[in-house]
Amino acid sequence: MDKMEAYGIPASITLAQGILESGSGNSELSRKANNHFGIKCHKGWNGKTFHMDDDAKNECFRKYKSPDDSYRDHSLFLTSRDRYADLFKLDIMDYKGWSRGLKKAGYATNPKYPQLLIKIIEENNLYEFDKGITPAYLTEKPYEPVVSEAVVAEAVKYPAAAAYELAEIWETGRKVYINNGVKFIFVAAGDNFSDIAADFEIYSWQLPKYNEVDKKTQLEEGQMLYIEKKNKKNKEAGTHTVKAGESMHYISQLYGIQLRQLYKKNKMEEGSKVAAGKVLRLD
Repeated sequence: MDKMEAYGIPASITLAQGILESGSGNSELSRKANNHFGIKCHKGWNGKTFHMDDDAKNECFRKYKSPDDSYRDHSLFLTSRDRYADLFKLDIMDYKGWSRGLKKAGYATNPKYPQLLIKIIEENNLYEFDKGITPAYLTEKPYEPVVSEAVVAEAVKYPAAAAYELAEIWETGRKVYINNGVKFIFVAAGDNFSDIAADFEIYSWQLPKYNEVDKKTQLEEGQMLYIEKKNKKNKEAGTHTVKAGESMHYISQLYGIQLRQLYKKNKMEEGSKVAAGKVLRLD
């Protein structure tokens, strides 16, 4: 359902494909490689691999750290390839159309693939998971950074990497950290949105959105940059006493909280500055 909101793929389709392709999570590929959709390596895949016989001997499949990574890559796989573009012109509730469209676009070779997906969806009432969800790109306005706040080149420096939990080291060598349950990196010299997005196999427009800055923002070395959406609150921290030179955007990055939520929690007008000594609510 999260992926449906973020990428515009019906949850029923994702679930049905996962059930079918992985044998309800019991296949060798899903158990040993966390690959729930049978996605093969394909050109450009730089991650870990798992080899097994399929249409041909010893075929190369993508291997993931967790099932969630597999579901995320499935969404990226469908949204980043031109051959699946027509699917996104369909009604988001039209799981039958999506099932037929996947086969037409070449996702599977089985001629009965659409019927199999539809049967799984209807036998398990998976269409219920589609209800009440509208893809973010249909409802969200493009983020417009507040004009009275400095969103880069902050007067204060971000904490050192040692202050955060190291979550993983990406295939490209980038170190990913966790803050308030959200993954982020520290910007290196010469980094830009496009290169970082390519490393993490996400869209370049997602990074400015996640970090609530303009897409033309120049990144600064040592800056915290989230690679997924920040949370609405930080229960663990609770409050923050503003220090001289800190901006609302800096504080939102420091605690992994959405900037607009930070303004809302503290009943402040978006774009307004905050005075040193003020105690901000984070939870």
